[in-house]
Amino acid sequence: MFLGIGLGYFFPNISDITNSLSVGTTNIPLAIGLIIMMYPPLAKVDYSLLPKVFQDKKAIGISLLLNWVIGPVLMFLLAIIFLRNEPDYMIGLILIGLATCIAMVLVWNDLAKGNREYGALLVALNSIFQVLSYSFMVWLFINVLPEKLGLANFNVTVSMKDVTESVLIYLGIPFLAGFLSRYFLIKSKGLEWYNSKFIPKISPWTLYALLFTIILMFSLKGDKILELPLDVLKVAAPLIVYFVLMFFVSFFMNKSFNVPYDKNASIAFTATGNNFELAIAVAISVFGIHSPQAFVGVIGPLVEVPVLILLIRISLWLKKKYY
Repeated sequence: MFLGIGLGYFFPNISDITNSLSVGTTNIPLAIGLIIMMYPPLAKVDYSLLPKVFQDKKAIGISLLLNWVIGPVLMFLLAIIFLRNEPDYMIGLILIGLATCIAMVLVWNDLAKGNREYGALLVALNSIFQVLSYSFMVWLFINVLPEKLGLANFNVTVSMKDVTESVLIYLGIPFLAGFLSRYFLIKSKGLEWYNSKFIPKISPWTLYALLFTIILMFSLKGDKILELPLDVLKVAAPLIVYFVLMFFVSFFMNKSFNVPYDKNASIAFTATGNNFELAIAVAISVFGIHSPQAFVGVIGPLVEVPVLILLIRISLWLKKKYY
């Protein structure tokens, strides 16, 4: 983050160079970073176990409710409360609220001593839901609901075609690559080779690509982050409220339904984290690399990382207290 901000601040033309490496609305370096980052986690998921998740109807019902109803509605309300007079920032925040975490959640889940297999299955489920429903959710929460609620200064429309294209590129490609590589490599080389040789080889790609993507994202907005510190705080405030509320609502809802801690942690952190990579990709594709919406997306990881590390500590403390 600091390296990216420094690059953006001391070399402001870096964003113009990065912007020139685009085909249509797709930024090639960002697309490569995001696709490589998403591929290993999605290649690890055993999709054949998905039916097993649905056997636990209570836990999966809570997870879907948190991710696809409570989370988007909460972020929408926070966007209205905190940023009603800043429609561009408001859209950026809504895009984040609609993108459920499917990459970093595996890291949060491991650190919080959650159920690794269950976390991976929730990632698979949310990936499928995101590919199928993100475009519709964006249309509903950005084009329809604000108008129905009479937010007169919120007069921006988002093309479902542009959003769908972004989702298919940044999420569809790694999802399909992960599924196909798992299917064909296990068929030709066997499960033992796949888990002991192939997965350890590709796993570090996520970290390298994540670091590359974070440096790239922050370099694009490094000058703006330092020029507009109050705008950073303006965006950070609703995000902090969102993370904290989502975690505690998730954790205690699961606890009230007697969900064991390992599954509780998986569901809670899946609901709490967000897929900033997808939100940023959509913002850049639809509104442009220098847009306020993309700026909001970049602020997201800056806030999420320290807040979720703190929530992991709280989660482990709650485990001792209640489990």
